[in-house]
Amino acid sequence: MLPANRSLRSSARINQIPLHALILAFASLLFRGNCVFAQVPATSNQTIPVDQVQPGMQGYAYTIFAGDQVEKFDLEVIGVMPNFLGPKQSIILVQLKGPKVEHTGVVAGMSGSPVYIDGKLAGALSLKLGIFTKEPIAGVTPIADVLAGGGITGPISGNSPQRPVSNGLASEFSQRAGLQGGAELHSIETPLVFSGFQTSAIQKFSSQLDGMGFVAAQGGTTPARPDDAKLAPGDMAGMVLVQGDVSINSACTVTAIRGDRVFLCGHPFLNLGDVQLPMARSRVLTTLSSDLASTKIVNVGGPIGTITGDHLTAVTGKLGASPAMIPLELTTKSALGEKLIRVQIVDHPKLTPLLVALTAFNGLTQNVVYGEGTTLKLHAEIRMKGHSPVEIENTFAPGDTLNPDGMPVALSLMSVVMRLFTNQFEAVNIENIAVHVESVPGRQSYSIESAWLEKGEAAPGETLRLRVLVRPYRGAARIEETTIKVPDQVMRGTTLRVMVSDADWMNRASRGFAGGLGPGSPAGLDPLIALINRERKNDRVYVGLFVPSPTMLWEDKELPNVPLSQLNAIDGRPAPGTVQILRESLASEANVAMSGPVTGIISLNLPVR
Repeated sequence: MLPANRSLRSSARINQIPLHALILAFASLLFRGNCVFAQVPATSNQTIPVDQVQPGMQGYAYTIFAGDQVEKFDLEVIGVMPNFLGPKQSIILVQLKGPKVEHTGVVAGMSGSPVYIDGKLAGALSLKLGIFTKEPIAGVTPIADVLAGGGITGPISGNSPQRPVSNGLASEFSQRAGLQGGAELHSIETPLVFSGFQTSAIQKFSSQLDGMGFVAAQGGTTPARPDDAKLAPGDMAGMVLVQGDVSINSACTVTAIRGDRVFLCGHPFLNLGDVQLPMARSRVLTTLSSDLASTKIVNVGGPIGTITGDHLTAVTGKLGASPAMIPLELTTKSALGEKLIRVQIVDHPKLTPLLVALTAFNGLTQNVVYGEGTTLKLHAEIRMKGHSPVEIENTFAPGDTLNPDGMPVALSLMSVVMRLFTNQFEAVNIENIAVHVESVPGRQSYSIESAWLEKGEAAPGETLRLRVLVRPYRGAARIEETTIKVPDQVMRGTTLRVMVSDADWMNRASRGFAGGLGPGSPAGLDPLIALINRERKNDRVYVGLFVPSPTMLWEDKELPNVPLSQLNAIDGRPAPGTVQILRESLASEANVAMSGPVTGIISLNLPVR
């Protein structure tokens, strides 16, 4: 009876408290509870080496499922897989537990989530098992390997050399995960967040993006915040590939922070090694659950530093200033108006060419002034520090295939930027890329059907008129005229060749098949730039007069009319494969400008009397 009386007296005292006081007290408790829940979880700087991890050990990990709230979920150790990533590079196999992870499975963007066992940092969540698995089973990169990936080899509590672990892993793993043919551990996908990009534009470059471990996801950008750089384990950050009017960013979870050093992902982004790429904060909107591939929907925040390493066991960064990027301006013009898109692109030889093409194609095709079935006139300028600018000028007519008309424009830019970055002589420092594309209604293209000279023979030094019959696409044929001059020094009785062709055929006839790449390429960046700028435009009819004497092409040099007896008497004796010998030499050249690309070739003989 005493407990009951105490309970009644307590109830009586509560009934005497004013209602508004109860409400305030409840609100205060609720507020304090929310504040505690919103705080970043306490983490330990102590670590546990992989050789102390045993099956059945309980642990937990941190990640973000929505908003800025770092959440904790439980896990249980299944076992250790020795030498999984390589010699002496083991993986801890764990099963994730809790309603959220059991609903979503292992999520793209979760890689790097810090894993704690016995309250000590054990590693980074980095691998997932299979695709349609029913249990959330993941692999953890040991923390020693994560830190070593960033060049940190500081003291690890209780660290000792790794040794093979025999703990019945194979049988237990197969029973719990149902491992059968086709199931494998592979890196958790990294969301590649596209903001301002059309899905169709991304799909056109899917072949280049496939195999890189990306999950293409559309997201947005958020304004920079003062607390962007205040990272904690479980937060998200990643690489900035493109920023500006449109953006492309990767997103991973932060594993650990040591001073100003940040460790992400637990696996490589592209395994690029030591890099200098911008790092930005990522903020999660929500997590999309999918039986095929759950992923985080992410907005990209402000810049917070530099990604300095992309290695097998971690992506590493440094808080502070971000490296410079390459400005790109794309101007599109048509009868409907003009539009300007400004972006900045990372400076990296393996990434920049693809990103230039993808950004230019998206900016061109998503523009309201762009339309299929129009002729596109491209003019671009690439400015580099310490060198002359590269000029790109070409015209692209629509085709009859389902390939978008803007794709050749993007691939043309990609080809030139790749040639600059892959030169063998010096690093390229691109200061600016300016691209101007004008859209002209209709398909303006031409084919060469016939050509004839005003005379059937010529004298040395004589100038002859040449007529060319060209036919526009679905139009009436018309005649274009130009002149060619026979060289004064041509011997009488010689037969010359007059070639009327498009730019591609004239390039091949005068420069062979090297085209400035591979053997016979220019011996320096300046000669390469000069060669690119000399390449003929595709919207012209070219007329070349060839004389029957050999031309030697040695790197970027053209040596016409070389006597055969002197081909093997060259100072320096060029290496095999660096020299091409053409049977003819280009003596003179003329061209006729057209309003669209030209195709075709006609060859005429011209005797010299």
